[in-house]
Amino acid sequence: METKAILTASDRSLNKKPKGVRLFFVKLASQRALVLMSVPFLIWLFIFKYVPIWGWTIAFQDYKPALGFRDQTWIGFEHFKFLFGDERFLRVLRNTLAMSSINLVLGFVTAIALALLLNEIRLVAFKRIVQTISYLPHFISWVVAASIIQTTLSPDGILNQMLIWLGFIDKGNEILFLGIPEYFWGIFGASSVWKDIGWNTIVYLAAMTTIDPSQYEAAEIDGASRFKRMRYITLPGIKSVIVVLLIMNIGYLLESGFEPQYLLGNGMNVDYSENIDIFVLRYGIAQSNFSLSIAAGMFKTVVSFALLFAANHIAKRAGESRLF
Repeated sequence: METKAILTASDRSLNKKPKGVRLFFVKLASQRALVLMSVPFLIWLFIFKYVPIWGWTIAFQDYKPALGFRDQTWIGFEHFKFLFGDERFLRVLRNTLAMSSINLVLGFVTAIALALLLNEIRLVAFKRIVQTISYLPHFISWVVAASIIQTTLSPDGILNQMLIWLGFIDKGNEILFLGIPEYFWGIFGASSVWKDIGWNTIVYLAAMTTIDPSQYEAAEIDGASRFKRMRYITLPGIKSVIVVLLIMNIGYLLESGFEPQYLLGNGMNVDYSENIDIFVLRYGIAQSNFSLSIAAGMFKTVVSFALLFAANHIAKRAGESRLF
């Protein structure tokens, strides 16, 4: 009996699953090849993403490039006080949030809608043609894309010519679209959709391939139309992907871009085209006010970090998929 008890106890100790820190190291050892492959990326991440964070200290100094670090004058939160009391920065913050929100809403709605429609196309050749046409603008640089947009929206461009042909405006009264500040947000949103809609659909189309085809067959037998199959099968099937991408994009809510605003912006629409990135560039490079530009960039990073965690927490409380 004693021998049997000893054997039973030893068997239990052998079958006992590791927990906590021990479990972490067991998994680490079992995946050591993947860990070693990730080491170069972690080194790059540390050098180029975490080490530069030390530069944030400049935001709390009256920084002078000619002086050494120890000779700088520390002024605390003076630059942040100036930012939130500066009318120009508040306008820039408004523009950034507006353009990011437009890009977020239009980007999600159009990409999901196109993915749903492409998923329903049964003619493979036509589907590939549509995908290729919608993907191509993504591979055009914003320099070329901005030139195309400016040509299209110019007084003698195709859009004004169409409006004259349709009778909406008279010849000689062409609209200078990029010269009307209130039009800029709409132009930016339409340009972003045109350039990225095809690329954004790739993830959703990939997620749709994981849905069990038998669900569609059963729904078709029950008499469900295509729109009902999209609503009750396709959309619920990719909901987790939509939620995760939404969380990630909310974290980039203060990242409205740089190239389209810089290339399409001008002196006439600057009140609506200037965002935080351009504000940082103009203060940091043109006016050599490095401390103020870093304070603005630091504000953007901290708020983006907070938004990401808040969105992830809300998704967790709602029982949806999340990043962590």
